[in-house]
Amino acid sequence: MLDMPNIRDTLRAAYDLAPNPELAAQMQDEYARMARVVSPADWAIHAPYVAAINALKRERNATILAHNYMTPEIYHGIGDVVGDSLQLAIAATQTDADVIVQCGVHFMAETSKILNPSKTVLMPDMQAGCSLAESITPAGITQMRARYPGAPVVSYVNTTADVKAASDICCTSANAAQIIRALDADTIIMTPDQYLAQNVAREVPEKRIVWWEGSCIVHEQYTAQDIRDFREWNPGTRIIAHPECPPDVVAEADFSGSTKGILDYVSAERPERAMLVTECSMASNISDAHPEVEFIGPCNMCPYMKKITLEKVLWSLHSMTTEITVPDDVADKARLAVQRMIDLSAKG
Repeated sequence: MLDMPNIRDTLRAAYDLAPNPELAAQMQDEYARMARVVSPADWAIHAPYVAAINALKRERNATILAHNYMTPEIYHGIGDVVGDSLQLAIAATQTDADVIVQCGVHFMAETSKILNPSKTVLMPDMQAGCSLAESITPAGITQMRARYPGAPVVSYVNTTADVKAASDICCTSANAAQIIRALDADTIIMTPDQYLAQNVAREVPEKRIVWWEGSCIVHEQYTAQDIRDFREWNPGTRIIAHPECPPDVVAEADFSGSTKGILDYVSAERPERAMLVTECSMASNISDAHPEVEFIGPCNMCPYMKKITLEKVLWSLHSMTTEITVPDDVADKARLAVQRMIDLSAKG
C-alpha cells in the first residue's frame, strides 16, 4: 500500500507541482489532444505533473505504455505507446527503453516483465489489479485440463504470470477468434472470461469451446435491456460493445470488437452518435480525434485502472521503487504462451 501523504510531501519537495496556468498555456500541443474532455482549469493542475514525468522519462530512458482505459491526462499527456492489451504486449517486445512504466493494471506489467526480463518494469500502484485475473489460478487450469483431457488451454492476457505459465497460449479480445481457429484441436479451453469465450464460440462455430466462469466487473454490468433502452432514448445512436460483455449485450450492438477494434470502427464509420459499451475512459480518449462524433454514455468505470494517477506515475519514476518481478521459472513458461500469441497474431 502506497503511503500517499509521505509521497506527496516528497514529490512537492522535489518538483514544482502547484497548478500553473502559464505552463499549461505553453503545453497546448499536449492539451489539444484532450481539450474536449479536460477543462482548462484541470489542465493547469495536470500540466506540472505531465512536464515533470516527461522530463524524468528522458532522464531514465523510460517509456510509458498506456492502456485505452487510462484517464485522458495519462493517455494523451504522458503515454508513449497507447492501445489495447495486444498492442502494448507487442510494444513491450520492441522498445529500446531501459525502463517500462505500465499505465494499466498489474497483469499488464507482469506481461511486460515476462517479455523483457532484463529491463526494469514499474507499476505505479501494485493494487491496480483485475477481476478477471483474480478469478482464475493454476489450480483452475489443472481442473479444466482434467475435465477436458487433451484440450489446449487458451488464457486471456488478463491473467497472472502463474496462469499464463500453466496455459498453452494466450489471447486478447482482438485476436481470440484468430487464435482459436489456428489451433489444431476440436475442443478448446478458454479462461478466464466466460463472456469472451461465448462470443468467440458464436464467431468460430466449427470449434467446441469450453470456458472458465470468470468475468469483468465493468463489462458484466451491462444488460441487453440497457442497450434496448438506450436505443429508445437515443434513436440513431451506433452502439459498439466490447466482447467481454455478455452475449445478449453483444447481440444487441451494431458492432463488437476489442478496444483497438472499437477505435478502428469509429475511425472508419464516423457515426454521428456513438455509445461505447465498455470502460468509459475509452470514449474520453478518442473524442478529440473525432470531433464530428457525439459520444453518449453509459459510463462504467474500472476501479483498478483508475488507481493509476499522474501523481503515482511521477512517484514511480522518481523513486524507482515500484518494480515488478516475476520468478524466472514462471516467466520462462509464461513467455512461451505470450510469444505464441504474438507470433500467431503476426501471421494473421
